[in-house]
Amino acid sequence: MIQATEKLVSDLASGETSDIDCMDSVADLGTPSDWSGLSAGEPEKFSPEYWDDQVALDPQWSINLEGLPEGAVPGTDYPGNVFYRETDGGLCVIDVAWSTLVSVN
Repeated sequence: MIQATEKLVSDLASGETSDIDCMDSVADLGTPSDWSGLSAGEPEKFSPEYWDDQVALDPQWSINLEGLPEGAVPGTDYPGNVFYRETDGGLCVIDVAWSTLVSVN
């Protein structure tokens, strides 16, 4: 999952399209600059108690994204978590949760 997420971030940051979107994906993938400077964090089994908005999408995994997009300032929205569903063909992206940068230390 870390490798798949690194490829997703790399592809999207370079302006390429993702080839691992689920057919019914609702993910807002933003623009290449939104993904620049991000990297995969740690994968976790999907937690419906925490990610209420994604429950109906039936993800099995989530992974946080680390880092900040280049030039991020307070108020910048950026991809914070990616949600995956397991299929016969492997993992596919079903959604992306966006975060808002509150402050820069």
